[in-house]
Amino acid sequence: MAVRNGTTVTEFILLGLTSHPQTKRLLFAVFLAAYMLTLCGNLTILVLIRVDSRLHTPMYFFVTHLSLIDICYTTTSVPQMLTNLLSDRGTISFVGCVGQLYVNVAMGVAECFLLAVMAYDRYVAVCHPLHYAATMEPGLCSRLAGTCWVSGFLNSVVLTTVTFFLPYCGPNQINHFFCEAPAVLQLACANTESTEAVIYTAGVIILMIPFALILASYIRILASVIHTRSATSRHRAFSTCGSHLAVVSLYYGTISFMYMQPRSSHSLERDKKVSVLYAVVTPMLNPMIYTLRNKEVKGAMLKVLGKTSTAGG
Repeated sequence: MAVRNGTTVTEFILLGLTSHPQTKRLLFAVFLAAYMLTLCGNLTILVLIRVDSRLHTPMYFFVTHLSLIDICYTTTSVPQMLTNLLSDRGTISFVGCVGQLYVNVAMGVAECFLLAVMAYDRYVAVCHPLHYAATMEPGLCSRLAGTCWVSGFLNSVVLTTVTFFLPYCGPNQINHFFCEAPAVLQLACANTESTEAVIYTAGVIILMIPFALILASYIRILASVIHTRSATSRHRAFSTCGSHLAVVSLYYGTISFMYMQPRSSHSLERDKKVSVLYAVVTPMLNPMIYTLRNKEVKGAMLKVLGKTSTAGG
């Protein structure tokens, strides 16, 4: 154990998902492939939205920010995990652990609020189509996206501070593959009940406020669709919301399992496996969901590929 002045931990050891060498090599290959798919998928989304003017809409403006969040989130934790899978002793400095937790929390909170903003965007598009362009004007979209990022970083300051304000004097082995608050708090040399209560309360608030906004938006959307007589309009409404609903279900289903459980229900072994879903799987699937379900994105991709093949020929 590395200590400073004999009392304070200066580095942590991340135990990861397994200690078996063969399993670690298999996991390295799987997570490396997942990380490459995440980067390629989200960068492809960013490029397509940039080069195709048909995607210069509020919806895809917010999808751009979702892709940026996913890239930041995975890049903060997955490379560290890959490095540790190749080593016998996966270490991370105390400062590195603080930084990793800060960015992960910031990106997680920002995504919660961004999904709520995207639900509002879909509500305006479906329920007030004639006023959509005027309501979701570029200035408002930029302010909404900026609010999501700022909310993420400000909330992360609070949650990271209360986590690392506690003394850490040993042991220094984190039973996780990255620095996540519930796992880190297990190593504190002080009573953590008040800190865990703060994190639990903040988690419930941060998750439930955006979720309530998402739910309210889709209740209004559903009511509007029910009163729509045109089958074509009804199908268009469902298709334009389908991708967002899939992303919301995937993200909230995993993140709420982690941060809305009472302390007595926590199991570190189970929690770190669930963490794989929202730290690795969700960012990888998000671009696939938007690519496979949206005709506009598929059309933009075919257009770019067509230009590339023509130029190559």
